[in-house]
Amino acid sequence: MASRREFLESTLAATAGIVALPAAAAAQAPQPRDASSATALTLVLRNGRIHTMDARNTVASSVVIRGGRFLAVGGQLPSAGPNVRVIDLRGRTVVPGLIEPHVHIVSLANRPGYHTILENTTSIREVQDALAARRRGVPEGQWITSMGGWHTNQWAEHRRPTLKELDEAVPDRPVLLYERFTGPCVTNSLGRKFFDAADAAPPVHPDIAKIGVADDGSIAPARQGGGGPSPSALYYLRRLQTFEDKKRSTLDAMAYSAQVGLTAHLDQVLFPTPGPLHPNQILSNLDHYRMYDPWLALHREGRATVRLQTNFLHNQADPALPELRERLRVSQQFFGDDMVRTGSIGEWAAPLGAGEAWREAQRLVAQAGWRNENSVQDLKGLTQVVEAWEAVNKEFDITRLRWCVHHVPAVTPDLLTRLKALGCGVQMAAFRWVTSSDPNLVSGAPFRTIVDHGIQVGIHGDGVHIAPLNPWLHIAYAVTGLNSFGAQVNAGQHLTRQEALRLFTRDNAWFLRMEDRAGTIEPGRLADLVVLDRDYFTVPDADIRRIRPVMTIVDGRIVHES
Repeated sequence: MASRREFLESTLAATAGIVALPAAAAAQAPQPRDASSATALTLVLRNGRIHTMDARNTVASSVVIRGGRFLAVGGQLPSAGPNVRVIDLRGRTVVPGLIEPHVHIVSLANRPGYHTILENTTSIREVQDALAARRRGVPEGQWITSMGGWHTNQWAEHRRPTLKELDEAVPDRPVLLYERFTGPCVTNSLGRKFFDAADAAPPVHPDIAKIGVADDGSIAPARQGGGGPSPSALYYLRRLQTFEDKKRSTLDAMAYSAQVGLTAHLDQVLFPTPGPLHPNQILSNLDHYRMYDPWLALHREGRATVRLQTNFLHNQADPALPELRERLRVSQQFFGDDMVRTGSIGEWAAPLGAGEAWREAQRLVAQAGWRNENSVQDLKGLTQVVEAWEAVNKEFDITRLRWCVHHVPAVTPDLLTRLKALGCGVQMAAFRWVTSSDPNLVSGAPFRTIVDHGIQVGIHGDGVHIAPLNPWLHIAYAVTGLNSFGAQVNAGQHLTRQEALRLFTRDNAWFLRMEDRAGTIEPGRLADLVVLDRDYFTVPDADIRRIRPVMTIVDGRIVHES
């Protein structure tokens, strides 16, 4: 009889052709930590206001951590000693590590160049300052980039910087700012020099487009149907990336996640394009067989600092659904450890508009006994999903598989009741505060309606393409209903601060199947927490978006401290 190890090795060998993640995740566990790490150290946080987010909403003054778990909350503290570190919180507010169940963090980890976080800036001047600060750590000749996450609606000028303004911030490194999925872009003088030379040289690919940088540094967006100047500019930068570059970008993504208090992610991929790079690929296109490799390499080296679960998105409209069938045949859901683990099918199993192919995809996922997720953009789409899932449930019981719908900008009590009967959950999108270009357009989200219904619910920001990763920006919107122009767009649907935080912690853990070990600060659970620079529960509404952690702990390790 084959041993368990032999069985796993043979299974992974069969899986390697369809997905790299299970094989790489199992190949090597994180390296043991040294004597100063959480495995040897007892960490004591005392004299704080620790909001545990447990069922009783307990607020404690201390917590003890050992071996990557919460050992005790409140009560008598261990004495100081050679293997005990005591941190006086001086009254600071502590909350569980925040959880993002619909995000594209691995795409951020694959950004070319030295990616610069601009999602927290509010003006062109602040953009310039952020780029200038980033330049201090960038080697000569390397690109400074910022791609996705930010939106011009966030900036007082409601426009992109010009070539001249980028030159003022960074005169000695090429710069490229790329807006959302398809551009447009803007570059500085050194970037323009690079792209002008590329335009004048023989084409590097038969489908490459002329970049055509304008005098103000702007580059036109993608053409309808694919390709065009902005995707071609992105292609040139992606061609420059090495595997070590991708590992560096992945470390940057992890570090920023910790800096804003996100300790666990469910990555939803997006628009996979297997195979080599192509000039028609937009910002969200990545090779979904290899896109996780840098993260997995860091995990094997023991350098992963935030948790990752990865869904598998399938975008085929072919009624035969060959790729989805092969995925379900050879891959494994929920495979890995608590730092890196596979998820299931999502953001969708087939395009929602693919007719019979989409319906058959739902059936195949149910037959395989997999979790299934689908984002919807309107009430029509939600109705389609509910009706199809009810039909599938008559053939295959899905009530224990935790299927869920995401975004849900419109809803009815009847549809929520029917979803609840199927055991489904709802993930509410909190990013619409930044994506409307009309300050008077009401573009809210039915937070109050969904939460009050009683269905399993969570909340997400959908960073890093169309919206920021920073959860405090999305929490501020959920609590206040104010968009990026300061207009009230969600009257009657606000959440309380306690509800918004609970959704981003305890409730979101359910969507990662981690509700038994994450999302709260309780003995025996994974030691993920965030020490805040101000009290979330008492600061003025305008200050919620300014909250930042002064310390983030993941798996018992301090991964961010300021």
